[in-house]
Amino acid sequence: MKVATHPGNFHADDVFALAALRLAHGEPVEVVRTRDAAVQDAADARVDVGGRSDPATGDFDHHQKGGAGERANGIRYASFGLVWRHVGERVAGSAEAAQAIDERLVQGVDANDTGQTITESLVDDVRPLAVSGVIAALNPSWDEQLSPEQEDARFAEAVALAQGILGREVAGAAAFHRARQLVADAIARADDPRLIELDRNMPWRDAVVNHAPDALYVMYPKSDGWGLQAVPVAAGSFDNRLDLPGEWAGLTGAELAATTGVDDAIFAHAAGFYASAGSREGVTALARLAMARRT
Repeated sequence: MKVATHPGNFHADDVFALAALRLAHGEPVEVVRTRDAAVQDAADARVDVGGRSDPATGDFDHHQKGGAGERANGIRYASFGLVWRHVGERVAGSAEAAQAIDERLVQGVDANDTGQTITESLVDDVRPLAVSGVIAALNPSWDEQLSPEQEDARFAEAVALAQGILGREVAGAAAFHRARQLVADAIARADDPRLIELDRNMPWRDAVVNHAPDALYVMYPKSDGWGLQAVPVAAGSFDNRLDLPGEWAGLTGAELAATTGVDDAIFAHAAGFYASAGSREGVTALARLAMARRT
């Protein structure tokens, strides 16, 4: 498969679009970076060039007059989104997984490329580095002189990075799906609906937040004992339904054991959302102590 895109500086939009095509079609996918219209037309697909949006002809561009449409939430499609809409279900394995990846990764890249602000800094001018910035940083700096071959090599490096990121998102979506039923089973068998016990750590927040309204903590075994985590008030929130006791915050080892009376208590996070103990009995005791504090 031969795919044409533009030369010069690259962006997360065209880089991730090519990564998605590679995952969909497999290697090798030859990339031609050119402004030559005849060369572009001869390719099997065109990404971010050509002025058309039509997957039937292999065209995935959003620069035409009027753009290439938008999602129901108003996020406009850029080339990555157009490609993902076409191949996402095939790559991710299901429509549900493809939609989750669109929400988690694709829409942010599209919004950045189409000039839509979807995040706001809450602390002065602090701007966390998003994936679009990571990809952009691989471009040559303004005073860096690279040959065309070196520029193409830098572009290939960016596509490889994007392909790895997108591949992990696909794997993560599949893992999330596998975990959902296991978490639902754990919720159903809980003796105390306030405390959910898992047989290992896995993605549990969405399921517990949405389907276990009484749950306060989740416990699970780990390599060095057992962990206990507070259930957030909403998926993605740093606020918890019930923080761990403030007097535990930041304590470890003997200090935590003396404060809690749990001999094998190991650690309590200063933010009040996590604690650990050496045994299932120990972490259960910590959970019971924490829940008893609720009035």
